[in-house]
Amino acid sequence: MLYMMKTLAKTVLTGVLLFCAKATMAQDGTIYPLDNPEEPNAIPLGTGGVEDQPSPETWFRQWGDPMARNISTATLTPFFPESGKANGTTVIVAPGGGFRWLSLDNEGWEVAEALAEQGITAFVLKYRLHPTPESLEDFSDSMNRTFDEASKSTKDGEAPPRPRRNLSDQLEDAEAAYAMIVERAEEWGVDTDRIGMIGFSAGAGLTMHCTLNSETMDLAFIGPVYGGMGEVDVPANAPPMFNVIASDDFLFNGQFGVIRSWFQAGVPVEFHLYQNGGHGFGLGNPDRTSNRWFEAFMHWLDVNGFLKGEDR
Repeated sequence: MLYMMKTLAKTVLTGVLLFCAKATMAQDGTIYPLDNPEEPNAIPLGTGGVEDQPSPETWFRQWGDPMARNISTATLTPFFPESGKANGTTVIVAPGGGFRWLSLDNEGWEVAEALAEQGITAFVLKYRLHPTPESLEDFSDSMNRTFDEASKSTKDGEAPPRPRRNLSDQLEDAEAAYAMIVERAEEWGVDTDRIGMIGFSAGAGLTMHCTLNSETMDLAFIGPVYGGMGEVDVPANAPPMFNVIASDDFLFNGQFGVIRSWFQAGVPVEFHLYQNGGHGFGLGNPDRTSNRWFEAFMHWLDVNGFLKGEDR
């Protein structure tokens, strides 16, 4: 599968949970309509639709990346390692986008491909989203208003507001994805003791939400990447966590709450605070210290024994 090349402009991403800064839109960050692409490998999860969804799923492009909004049918897209290279470790990848759109290339497909190259079986979770305005112009305006509210708090030295959202649809999608992977584990070469989940921005929030609230998912490890940093109540069976964020990310703002929560609960945690990278860097952008996070994640998985399975 071929994906779009990243542009240097991506380094100035500062939107709310991804790509919604008014300033960046003015610097060739314009949102362009995009025909819905074919997704021949996407497997429907059968979790239903979205209540009060007035618009069909539509796609757009920003910073060269394809993104989808008004998603009302959840799917799971597998990325398998080359024959003989799989080690049984499996990762569910949750892209971000403020639960209103998904950055399926930058934070989904590309990440899954990189994992597969390391012998890890990866699945991109295209989860259901909250409705957005039907027209692209109204959608863009709504994103700008949200960013304006968040930027005011950040300039005042406060953490940006984190609206409480109903994530029941998204949790159901993630649980269905996990159940499908377990059910087809033998077919897909999955070691059910080594299923983890990583997410980006809102996807990191979903990863954490699953960890704290799911009664059916038994994740072996989690990797929230530039997600919320507030304190949480850590469950007794919480998995080891690998956490990544940049110091110039508006979601960081000097907070270490979630790291402290994991540490005080006595659960293994590794935390990488990078000097720069902003928000939404995916696998990385030119000349940013955050570009090495994926290498660090692979090393962490290896040291903790998650890559020790037999080749399949």
